Order: sequence, then structure tokens, then C-alpha cells
Amino acid sequence: MTTEATLHRLIRTIPDYPKAGIMFRDVTTLLKDRQGFKDTLDAFAQQYAGTTIHKVAAIEARGFILGGALADRLGAGFVPIRKKGKLPSATIGHDYDLEYGTDRVEMHLDAIDRGERVLVVDDLIATGGTAEAAIRLVEQVGGHIVECAFVVDLPELGGRNRLENRGHKVFALCSYAGH
Repeated sequence: MTTEATLHRLIRTIPDYPKAGIMFRDVTTLLKDRQGFKDTLDAFAQQYAGTTIHKVAAIEARGFILGGALADRLGAGFVPIRKKGKLPSATIGHDYDLEYGTDRVEMHLDAIDRGERVLVVDDLIATGGTAEAAIRLVEQVGGHIVECAFVVDLPELGGRNRLENRGHKVFALCSYAGH
């Protein structure tokens, strides 16, 4: 069973990356650990057992690894939320602010049908800008957000509060003080 202590042991922290003062929480060390990865997916699957979820919408790139596997476990479809220009068919997009500018995420226009229940997944929530942009895409096509799920929450950066203040439920397997 995945405990917060186990996750903290398996998730590597890289100081001063990508810039000074940032403590980067690298989940690739969790993903490479066979038991840790399995237990993480088990914990997510247990959280949503008995919940109707039609689609898992996951945010590029580490979210894809978790989201695809979780969609399979939940018997749901998978929807990739990608950076601008990466999807081959008709898309909708949403711009969001970064510390140093703006970015854009996109989703295929036909990825989610009106009324479908969608779980948004990513590896980590920091400021919540990317997750909020993903939520807006799902809502724009008529999808209903069930919850937003993350391995790591960095509460001091306010992302969880940002999503909850918009009326969305947030689930995270662990959190870290500081960022």
C-alpha cells in the first residue's frame, strides 16, 4: 500500500531546478519503481472505485503515464491534454499564465461527449494554472469534472485552493511543504 512516507521516499527532490529556489519533485523515480508505480495506481483506482468515470483526461507529459494506466484500470477512455500544436485533428485550446509568460493546452474537439464524467489527472499540482486550463477545455465541450487527481500537491503554491474555489474536488496522494 502506498503511504505518504513511501511516496516521499520514492519521489526524488532536485534542488534549484529549473531555477534557483525551486525544489523540483521528480516522479520519474516513483514511476521506475515497479511496486511504487503499481501501488500508486492502486491508490488512485481505490479512490474512484464505484464512481462512474467515462474519460480520464491527463495533462502532458507525466500525466499521460498515470492517466493512461488509470483509464485502463477504471474501464474509461483516455484523453490527452497536450501543448499547442501537438494534436493532429480539430482542437480547442485554452491559454493560461505562467510566472514568465503564457502557455496553451489543447484537446481534440471530439475527445469528450456532452455529459461525460471526466477525471483530470496529472503528476503534480503547483499553482493550478495547467489543471485549470484542462478543466476549462473539458467544460467547454460539455464534460462534467468528477475530480482532479494528482500524486503530489504543493499546497503553498495555491493550486489546490484555486481549483477548490472554482468548485472542483481535488485528490492528492501526498504533499510537500515548500516548493
